[in-house]
Amino acid sequence: MYVGIDVGTSLVKAAAFDGTGRELAVASRPLALSLHGGVVEQDMEEVYAAVVAVLDEVTGRVPEPVELAGLTGQGDGVWLVDAEGRAVRPAASWMDGRANELVDQWLADGTFESVFRRTGSAMFPGCPGPLLAWLDSHEPKALDAAATVLYCKDMVFQRLTGAPAATDVSDASMPFLDPVSRTYDNRVVELLGLTHRRGLLAPVSDPAATAVTRGEGLPAGTRIANGPYDLPACALGAGVTAAGDGLLIVGTCLAALVATAEVELTGEPAGLYICTDLPGHWLRAMPAMVGTAALDWVLSTTGVAHEEVDGLLSETPPGAHGVRVLPYFAPSGERAPFVEPRLRAELTGVCLESTPADLIRATCEGIGYAARHCLEAAGLTGTLAVCGGGTRSPAWMRLLADVLGRPLRIVEGEVGARGAVLAAAERHGVALDAREWTRPTGVVEPDAGRAAYYARGYEEHLERLEAARERVRN
Repeated sequence: MYVGIDVGTSLVKAAAFDGTGRELAVASRPLALSLHGGVVEQDMEEVYAAVVAVLDEVTGRVPEPVELAGLTGQGDGVWLVDAEGRAVRPAASWMDGRANELVDQWLADGTFESVFRRTGSAMFPGCPGPLLAWLDSHEPKALDAAATVLYCKDMVFQRLTGAPAATDVSDASMPFLDPVSRTYDNRVVELLGLTHRRGLLAPVSDPAATAVTRGEGLPAGTRIANGPYDLPACALGAGVTAAGDGLLIVGTCLAALVATAEVELTGEPAGLYICTDLPGHWLRAMPAMVGTAALDWVLSTTGVAHEEVDGLLSETPPGAHGVRVLPYFAPSGERAPFVEPRLRAELTGVCLESTPADLIRATCEGIGYAARHCLEAAGLTGTLAVCGGGTRSPAWMRLLADVLGRPLRIVEGEVGARGAVLAAAERHGVALDAREWTRPTGVVEPDAGRAAYYARGYEEHLERLEAARERVRN
């Protein structure tokens, strides 16, 4: 039995797989988020306890020896620990917005662009650079008490194994890592005013750290590897490894990932380059703020249940009777494939004859256009895999294939946990058939006529988006 652990933002999961990649059991536990005044934090002890609980459950349900475990989890944020690996303060989540004004300042004075031109990382408020700079100004004693700044999976790995504090190249990619040398860029640290805190940055294990567990949640002596974090783990779990191939994660937020053998630091600063285990191979990532959260808001506002979405999508034609949605509902604006903190959603073409079905289809179409924008910016030229909660709606997947104008390889199940196991197997020299483990559950083909219609709609979307961005800048 192989076990994958995925420590998400609101949910921790553990999945057991057999040698062919078939899921044997899945266990999950919810995680609480503390939200107040733009601050979003998590209790590290609660996170770790949830990890142990799901591991106890899944190994109890499948009473077989654990050959290997893989670990992944949410990226970004700031997880401060002391020399013993214990929390110095609550973890600041990647969703945290307390550094909004600092990012605005760096956008205005050129710091933001300077960092992107060196590392390919377009900073956002919840990434470690702005958060550390904010803490340095407002909570310096917390940084004084810390030994290391970790990421989520790193904290869990240290607690499970007792290994020294460290991270891997994937998590370290935002915003301090030089994607070519795979080492921290000290000039970036200096640009963000953090040179005096340089010693807090977690050592980068390259190749990633491997160890054996101490006996909590998994049997003592179980082989495990630290990472990659959830976005590249999902790419592995979906079989996205060839240059030009991509993955779209349709979740609370969209994440578009495209494998590439080149780093291009020109163009509009947005997204990031994620280093992978293989030098010379990166993922060009456009992790947007728009996603299923936009649809959830529309469903809640119209009083429509999720179970009704498929039926309603068939009640109104492409174009939703003229209703259009720019789906940028996040209070922090958008971060990919462009950075616009003040951008907000817009609904147009609505009248007394508009129906809930029109609003829902227009929202799904708007999210699809946003996904197409991200994938084009990331350089998609090959096949496209899709995973995430959105894949549970067949009608939405058909609409998405039409909007994107390409076939979708649907990959269901615990894709991140699957990728974590494949990464751990590679690091520990365990032979697994990656092609068999990443076989899609189905392929959705676009309709040629609807795809042509949406190609024109996409150009109109870009025009409306540019006009909206101009308005919020003035």
